[in-house]
Amino acid sequence: MFAYTLRRLLFAIPTLIVISFIIFALLDLSPGDPTANLPLTIPPEVREQIRIALGLGEPFHIRYLLWLQQFFVNEPLNILEKLTGLTFGDGDRMRVISWQTRSPVTDLIVERLPQTLWVVGLSYVVGILIAIPIGVISAYKQYSWFDQLGTLFSMIGFSVPTFFTGLLFIVIFSVWLGWLPSIYDTNLRVTNLETFWQQVRQMIMPVMVLGLANAAQLSRFMRASMLDNLSQEYVRTARAKGMRERTVLLVHVLRNSLIPVVTVIALGIPTIFGGAIITEQIFRVNGLGQLLITGIQGADIPLVQTLTFIFAVLIVLFNLIADLIYGMLDPRIRYE
Repeated sequence: MFAYTLRRLLFAIPTLIVISFIIFALLDLSPGDPTANLPLTIPPEVREQIRIALGLGEPFHIRYLLWLQQFFVNEPLNILEKLTGLTFGDGDRMRVISWQTRSPVTDLIVERLPQTLWVVGLSYVVGILIAIPIGVISAYKQYSWFDQLGTLFSMIGFSVPTFFTGLLFIVIFSVWLGWLPSIYDTNLRVTNLETFWQQVRQMIMPVMVLGLANAAQLSRFMRASMLDNLSQEYVRTARAKGMRERTVLLVHVLRNSLIPVVTVIALGIPTIFGGAIITEQIFRVNGLGQLLITGIQGADIPLVQTLTFIFAVLIVLFNLIADLIYGMLDPRIRYE
């Protein structure tokens, strides 16, 4: 498995380089000028000096190579210096700078990342914990009242968009009942039991909105995979040997049914780091989704390039992790 993992990682390097070139080229060629938001009274020659100071006076291939150096060399070294306290060469190295805030892009991402992980990450975990039991029971008790309710829940989750569910939750739990706050306070710091309870209360609605949407999708995959495995020969053989029904269901059927579901779960994890753009807008969660929208609206090309490429790296990484988990769930899969 180690040789397979190493081979996949080496193959991922040219893949990510091609992806980085496509992302950089598409966003670089898109319309947008960092001086567009400046006052009209600024002379054209001053605007041109600002563009040159931002690195826009260099040819395309030079700007691309500088961006690669900043992303793959300078930023990792800065992170290592912060984690270890050591110094690796020149500490005054070039970094990817946001056009809007004039701050390093990685600092902006690190600042917003905890909010996204708390809300979107927890909602994904909640969605998985809801979806797997619903899918298993619905498949085992096919066409029962529980299966019918699970199908109805899945249809509602698929058809109703999160912005409608979020607004509905705000109207019911914030306006009518007054139980939960409608706006997420990003500046809240948990220091005692009271602030911890405030943090929990403000997280309930966004987490449940996203969690129910994820559960609706994953429960259908889980149910379909369980139904496919319940009709296999090995299930009838296990029952004929006198195994308990719970052992057959939870040890044999569930383990094999999780193989295709793992792909959906693993490829959905990078979306956590992308943030939930619509839900973050509704509940005013100051996460990565909000940061991406701000960058797009302000034509902040370095910020959008970096965020988009990080999403691509995460997709390639978790695709590899999903393949490795296959070998743990299915003994027939070998990586030699």
